[in-house]
Amino acid sequence: MSVTAAFATDITGAGATFPYPIYSKWAEAYKAKTGIGLNYQSIGSGGGIKQINAKTVDFGASDMPLTSDELNKDGLMQFPAVMGGEVLAVNLPGIKKGEIRLNGKIIADIYLGKITKWNDQAIRAVNKGVNLPDMKISVVHRSDGSGTTFIFTNYLSKVSGDWKSKIGMGTAVKWPVGVGGKGNEGVASYVQRIKGSIGYVEYAYALQNNMIYTQLQSHDGTFLMPSSETFQAAAAGADWAHAPGFYEILTNEEGKSSWPITGATFILMHTSQEKPANAKEVLKFYSWAYDNGAKMAEELVYVPMPKSVVDLIRSSWKEKIKDTSGKSVWN
Repeated sequence: MSVTAAFATDITGAGATFPYPIYSKWAEAYKAKTGIGLNYQSIGSGGGIKQINAKTVDFGASDMPLTSDELNKDGLMQFPAVMGGEVLAVNLPGIKKGEIRLNGKIIADIYLGKITKWNDQAIRAVNKGVNLPDMKISVVHRSDGSGTTFIFTNYLSKVSGDWKSKIGMGTAVKWPVGVGGKGNEGVASYVQRIKGSIGYVEYAYALQNNMIYTQLQSHDGTFLMPSSETFQAAAAGADWAHAPGFYEILTNEEGKSSWPITGATFILMHTSQEKPANAKEVLKFYSWAYDNGAKMAEELVYVPMPKSVVDLIRSSWKEKIKDTSGKSVWN
């Protein structure tokens, strides 16, 4: 991605680290084709929301969708760019990818500080035959305002009454235990360094860093490995056409094959554009990505938006994003 001074036609964006690997890939291909660069700051969803509200970037990016009320209050609209899954990465000697199984209650209790050892009875009960070490669990979470944290804590709030009542969900929460890393990058780095650690990261980061991750139990009770198929199964239940402002959350979806910690990542833009030419370039970039970026997304195990949803998104651009005279930016 361009880190040089942006040219007049270069696009600027900031926010979610969850989609950074695919935005980088799209940006490289788009620049090669059009000469237009994307300067994207992977600073976390909380930072992206702040920057778009301050109008310091052409678009913000967040894995936490904003409600219609929040969008209207700040003169924003949002649309989903791509979907993906989060995994629990661990650093345990002698344990291979997918060898350990975890369910929502166990994960919540680990992050609440109630389960503190890897050979705790609750973990042993779902991991018969696995040689679990007598080792302290080191919890790693995000330190910044994060949509990845929103998706993770939204999931924990659905599977653990204890978590819901004591901690709840949000881009930042009051963590009872653990050490905080900045961005998906920071969490991945801590987990790789700290023996006995566990952390939640977007799957592409686990793949890129060759990390060990666990199986997770689906809403319907099956244990699953993360994959395009299990992310797609979770995404299939989304009803985008009836989601106000594309507000859709994909955690703990029903279905034997649905990965439980799945989410979309969203682009935030102002509905009244003081720089309509810049806004149009942003839309051209995402339009190109919808048409040409699916294979790249799948290579990094993200789930592209279905064509029917892309049609809805383009209609929303036409309807909602206007210049200061009220003329549609997208046509």
